[in-house]
Amino acid sequence: MEAGLVITFAILLFVLITVAKGVRIVPQGEEWIAERLGKYQGTLRPGLNFLIPYLDKVSYKLVTKDIILDVQEQEVITRDNAVILTNAIAFIKITDPVKAVYGVTNFKEAIRNLIMTTLRSIVGEMELDEALSSRDKIKARLRESIADEAIDWGLTVKSVEIQDIKPSPSMQKAMELQAAAERERKAMVTRAEGAKQSAILEAEARLESARRDADAQVQLAEASAESIRRVTAALGTEPGPMLYLLGEKYISSVQKLASSDNAKVVLLPADIQETLGGLLGNVAKLGGRA
Repeated sequence: MEAGLVITFAILLFVLITVAKGVRIVPQGEEWIAERLGKYQGTLRPGLNFLIPYLDKVSYKLVTKDIILDVQEQEVITRDNAVILTNAIAFIKITDPVKAVYGVTNFKEAIRNLIMTTLRSIVGEMELDEALSSRDKIKARLRESIADEAIDWGLTVKSVEIQDIKPSPSMQKAMELQAAAERERKAMVTRAEGAKQSAILEAEARLESARRDADAQVQLAEASAESIRRVTAALGTEPGPMLYLLGEKYISSVQKLASSDNAKVVLLPADIQETLGGLLGNVAKLGGRA
């Protein structure tokens, strides 16, 4: 009796194990690769699937939803020998599970290394300024470059985003020093231009002042000449009026000298009496003749 129960229990256990090995329920968003005696047998789709127990087995379970693949930060040298740091993130999808399993050893590591290598190649063809300002261009070229390889591995690269692209710490410090030197150069140029304009304006002002002084002197000389002509015409050949005018100017000059605020001592010519006497005498003689 006990032996029969043991045999029954063993048969029941064998049946359960056999059913478990022959029936597979694949969840939505996944596809499983089945092999028979080590050879690819088929792809199990989401839902209920049947296998031949003990001959077939599930070797790989793949996610068919979009896979987010992080590409770690790396140093990249640009065409002008500048070192920048860049990293990326890729969104891929398995479109052919058989190729993803048998076409490459590890499709995630393969696509990650392919992105890193291609990114270094693309950025290496650019100058530093172009690389820092061309994220969209780099992203487009990167996606285009890895698309063919990804298809061979049963993958579709839906998008590749450049997360960060920046100069290395040493390069950033050098750029800051360069920017400071450029600002100082521009400031010096601005100051030099200002000094140049100021010197030009001062020279033009001196030139205009000298021109106006010359014009004024010419006008004064012309006025003096005209005055002399008119006095000569009015006086004629008689010396009396001329002497009178000279005496009047002489006395007026002495009065101005005496009335000056800065005049502490007034110096009178030694011959002022003879001069005045001679002038008055000459005027009197001329009056008597008249």
